[in-house]
Amino acid sequence: MAGDRREGRAARTPLPSRRSVLRSLGSTAALGALAGCGVRAAYVRPGDRAGADVSASDRRLTWANWPLYIDTDDDDPTRRPTLDAFTKRTGIAVDYVEEINDNDEFFGKISPSLMNRQQTGRDLIVISDWMCARFVRLGWVQEMDRDRQPHVAEYLDPLLRSPAFDPGRRYSVPYQSGITGIAYNRRALGRDIRAVADLWASDLKGRVTLLSGLDEAFALLMQGNGVDITRWTADDFRTVCAQVEKQVGNGHIRRFTGNDYTKDLVSGDVLACQAYSGDVIQLQADNPDIRFVVPEEGGELWSDSLMIPDLARHKTNAERLVDHYYEPDAAAELAAWVNYVCPVPAAQAVLADSDDEETAALAANPLIFPDREMRARLAVARDITSTERLEFTRRWNAIVGL
Repeated sequence: MAGDRREGRAARTPLPSRRSVLRSLGSTAALGALAGCGVRAAYVRPGDRAGADVSASDRRLTWANWPLYIDTDDDDPTRRPTLDAFTKRTGIAVDYVEEINDNDEFFGKISPSLMNRQQTGRDLIVISDWMCARFVRLGWVQEMDRDRQPHVAEYLDPLLRSPAFDPGRRYSVPYQSGITGIAYNRRALGRDIRAVADLWASDLKGRVTLLSGLDEAFALLMQGNGVDITRWTADDFRTVCAQVEKQVGNGHIRRFTGNDYTKDLVSGDVLACQAYSGDVIQLQADNPDIRFVVPEEGGELWSDSLMIPDLARHKTNAERLVDHYYEPDAAAELAAWVNYVCPVPAAQAVLADSDDEETAALAANPLIFPDREMRARLAVARDITSTERLEFTRRWNAIVGL
């Protein structure tokens, strides 16, 4: 592992939310409207997804990712050690582009090419699981060849192996994962939070925030009602909406937020909020009074996943790069930098053996490597289908004020 991570993290700007806000009626609904106007149907059949793969003769690939979502060298931030190691070992050069700032924004950028059966110029992309579900339904990504990915087959966390939108992970491989739970200021609140219902305690009135994005918020709230989020129903969603409307009406919820909930929590304006595990790890470096809890009823485990778009010209090279990040050494080095839930549990032992004390301590952090007790309370939510999205987004956005 490279040197002092505390100094490296402190020097960086706050990470953007990996679970960005859905601000409209949804891109899938927009595509449906276009199809109704005579625009070519967006769905791409399996036989039309693959293009000529020039990987053998053209040793490169283009990878689109989020900003600040990969390890960098302490002395030279333009160098990315895990990526450099891949190129050195394989001879495959990687054009790494930090162009994804918002799931829907990126969807809008590449959807015209994908729906018109054109190359996107990208061989590998990283998007959040609920957006991955859209790409899989639309036939916009290619099935990966697991024969080229032995490390994925061996080391992928069992909790992440078969989400509802991609059974068996044929089209997607988690890059990093995270947990949606509850963050709170233990010192200011004077007690612990253990359940979703604790958010509605009278002493928290006006001091609670929820996430504004539909895809980000609903699962944890359903878990508070005892719902199995792997198979939730439309009635479960409507029940949550009624509960949140009530809390908005009585002034209990201060506001709905994107990733800016961290500012409210640090300032003390908010005492408890829906939060992402990766954000809280960073906040705890400066304020140990901030805690993160997976509620007794459970928390949502989500991922940002690697996918290969249709007609990608370097598919084999991309598959090899995906597999590289499932080698425990590479997974450990990446986890030490980004501090999200590592999808490679075997990387925990690598970090534990580090000579650097701070790096070794990360191996014991349950927000990077959830322990057995926490894992038992984590679940991957069933995604919102295209037929559900129009109704649900309208209802949720009306509550949130989007």
